Amino acid sequence: MKKKLMLISPMLHQGGFERVCITTARLMEPYFDVTIVIFNSANIAYNIEGLNIIDIQMGAKKGKVKKIFNMIRRSAKVRKLKKRMKPDIAYSFGPTANMVNAFSKTGREKVWLGLRNYTDVEETIKIKLFTRLAHLMICCSKTIEKELNIKFGFNRTATLYNLYDVQAIREEAQAKEPKLPWGDYDDQGRKIRYMVSMGRDDDMKGFWHMLKVFSLVHKQIPESRLILMGAGTFGYYKKLAEDLKISDVIYFAGMQREPYQYLKKGEIYLLTSLNEGFPNALVEAMALGLAPVSVDCLTGPAEILLEDGDTTLFEKQIREGKKPVIYGAYGILVPVMNRDRDLDASHILEEEKHMAELVLDLLKDDEKLKKYQEAALNRAQIFTYENYIEQFLKLTLV
Repeated sequence: MKKKLMLISPMLHQGGFERVCITTARLMEPYFDVTIVIFNSANIAYNIEGLNIIDIQMGAKKGKVKKIFNMIRRSAKVRKLKKRMKPDIAYSFGPTANMVNAFSKTGREKVWLGLRNYTDVEETIKIKLFTRLAHLMICCSKTIEKELNIKFGFNRTATLYNLYDVQAIREEAQAKEPKLPWGDYDDQGRKIRYMVSMGRDDDMKGFWHMLKVFSLVHKQIPESRLILMGAGTFGYYKKLAEDLKISDVIYFAGMQREPYQYLKKGEIYLLTSLNEGFPNALVEAMALGLAPVSVDCLTGPAEILLEDGDTTLFEKQIREGKKPVIYGAYGILVPVMNRDRDLDASHILEEEKHMAELVLDLLKDDEKLKKYQEAALNRAQIFTYENYIEQFLKLTLV
């Protein structure tokens, strides 16, 4: 008889941990009786056919007091589900679901709490509570796990990297052609050079930096274009694009159910986030052979792009008055940029100029570009379903 696995996620709309939740459910079906518990079924962006999903129909509330009462009500309802269904493991994704999973603990199940972003570790009160209630804290990067070990002295931890079906990504990318405002060549007959990025309309993605970087690139390579995908209106950034005079060479593609057809057009993937957990879109882009140019935000990029994840070279370069950059084995890394949203088109930071120079260097050096594209393809292979299944099943024995 199979053991029971309960996965808990607030919603199943577009997002990194939602994708991991759905994929985990499908991969674990041969080994467990799997149920996904969600708080709200609005805007489901993933294929859920054949999955056992329970919607407790308790969406988000506004206001601090209402949020607290909502969390209590959710916890009570999930606790009833746990008592009835008797899961052996209850694994939650993200801070909202983690609170409910922890407070609905019955004592019978193993409570796994998934930390999906470095900012989760910065919420000290929550983490101290979680360390008392969790059987295991599942981290999406070794940096987050190390922080739990050192800062909180909590050692019931594990790193479980996000997972990708690299072959399926490539097949889906080739299945369709994207609908873009441009073709393969511009009106001067020059082959268009595409850069791509993905992420929701959120300050944490640092998109004002990206637009300014791209504006500098476009001044020198007028055939360059930027495709930006993700949920949200991007109103601030559309206005910034107008002010930077690049609105006709950037495409805000919105949320795409089939993003890989757009990703495949790119030569370079740009990441300017202030924080990440483990940047799924970065690995997906690498699986399609895009050369990564990324900031060293917490967490993920350094572990993905560098052989050893060590970024101490930045400190040495800065002390010596050099522009900080690490040419990693699998991509190019620069320090994280200023955290304050700056929508002034006339205000271009030195760090934005520096990143633009690195992008231009790649676009002007075919050999270096090809080297990083091939390295990216190879690196993506380590984040496979097979590795994830093996590690997941090992953790069930802990």
